[in-house]
Amino acid sequence: MTIHVKGLPTAPARLEQLIGGKWTGSSGGEIVRNSPAHGVPVSSIPRGTADDVELAVAAARRRFDGGGWSDRPAGWRASIIRKAADLILSEVDELALLETLESGKPLSQSKGEIIGAAELWYYASGQAQAVHGETFNNLGSDQFGLVLREPVGVVGLITPWNFPFFILAERLPFILAAGCTVVAKPSEFTSATTLRMGKILEKAGLPEGVLNIVTGFGDPVGQAIVAHKKVDMVSFTGSTRVGRSTVMASAANLKKISLELGGKNPVLVLKDADLDKAADGIVYGMLHNAGQCCVSGSRLVVAQEIEKELTQKILALVTRVKVGDPLDPATKVGPIVNEPQLTKILGMIGEGRAEGAELLEGGHKIENTDGLFVAPTVMRNVIPTMKLAREEVFGPVLAITAFATLNEAVEIANDTEYGLAATIWSTNLGDSLALMRRVKAGRMWINTTITGGPEMPVGGYKESGLGRETGLGGVSEYTEIKSVIIDQGARTPWVP
Repeated sequence: MTIHVKGLPTAPARLEQLIGGKWTGSSGGEIVRNSPAHGVPVSSIPRGTADDVELAVAAARRRFDGGGWSDRPAGWRASIIRKAADLILSEVDELALLETLESGKPLSQSKGEIIGAAELWYYASGQAQAVHGETFNNLGSDQFGLVLREPVGVVGLITPWNFPFFILAERLPFILAAGCTVVAKPSEFTSATTLRMGKILEKAGLPEGVLNIVTGFGDPVGQAIVAHKKVDMVSFTGSTRVGRSTVMASAANLKKISLELGGKNPVLVLKDADLDKAADGIVYGMLHNAGQCCVSGSRLVVAQEIEKELTQKILALVTRVKVGDPLDPATKVGPIVNEPQLTKILGMIGEGRAEGAELLEGGHKIENTDGLFVAPTVMRNVIPTMKLAREEVFGPVLAITAFATLNEAVEIANDTEYGLAATIWSTNLGDSLALMRRVKAGRMWINTTITGGPEMPVGGYKESGLGRETGLGGVSEYTEIKSVIIDQGARTPWVP
């Protein structure tokens, strides 16, 4: 792809799907993506159909059943995954620009995510050779037991628009390391870097049919993948609402499901916290990726003794954060992904005010720009029954609730259908550990936020998901367990 003046292409890049080793368009036409920051077309992808999914699943099934991937030595698969990681690092600038143009996230953030994605690919390559079973030599001298781990089969992989390349890296290399084949569907808003990853894997030597990428809308493409009887497992990342429908559609063949869904994540700040560090972490947590982040710290649950002081520190920092063109190196916060999401964010701010929450900062669309920008928003006096405290905003909005006791803090934190992430700010180790144990969330941070590494598993409690990705279990998530008993003469005749 040729990138032109100031990073903006003169015409949208025309991209193709990958099905059975061939790059192709679709009879469904095309989808043009406008940059949410600049309002100009930046990419064009095929508008995939159910027929495209049928071809992709058939290709993945042929490769899995026919051999040439899952039956090859793990070290060979690992070498391809490692080569892919090398190639990602060699193309950081191009991948980051593609990501920024489609998603709107600041270019510096995109580069960091591409580098982080490469680390995941490296880690998964090592895990490919770490998959192992068990032996049981304690069943008596005439019996021997084996427990085998085998790849689950064809995996449908559906990824979201907010972290398209990074979330792909939290799933795809682990799926490949397990020996599975894949039919992937990226978001229709941010497909470019996933398609580029298909090219990278071709260069790395991935056999045709192992990875298939069908682009387009959830209906029909995503639905066709989830419901297909020859897809053995689905990994879906997105909203809890769509996650529920994914579970229902998967019932066609009771396929295995891995889900990372929504979050309404509490940030608990105790009265002994370092308020300067906490304020900076809170602002980062609420504004990272313009708040379009499943683990965003959207609920500030703060000790009433320090609420006023901490709020003032947060407001002072928020007003210094640059919101604007993601191609500007000084920008920290980019645009909202699309017009419907912007409208939803502003609507929830309005509803919060109508219910009695006090608007301290922001709360409006930033005008005089071609992009879809929402001003960083801080609201206080948010009580747990308000919609603003219960539903995922997915925007740069912080809702502040005060607590009187630690028990009340835990009650507020857990008073949600979600359980994806939580953050604790405190200098008291005992209180921090107590809260760590009592707050229900799949990921937690103490005196830091939204950080980690490939070694750490990700996933949620309650309605925030099923299963875990990455970490030591990242590959085993995509395997089945087979229990085997070998008889060496122990069995006696049953029929006299």
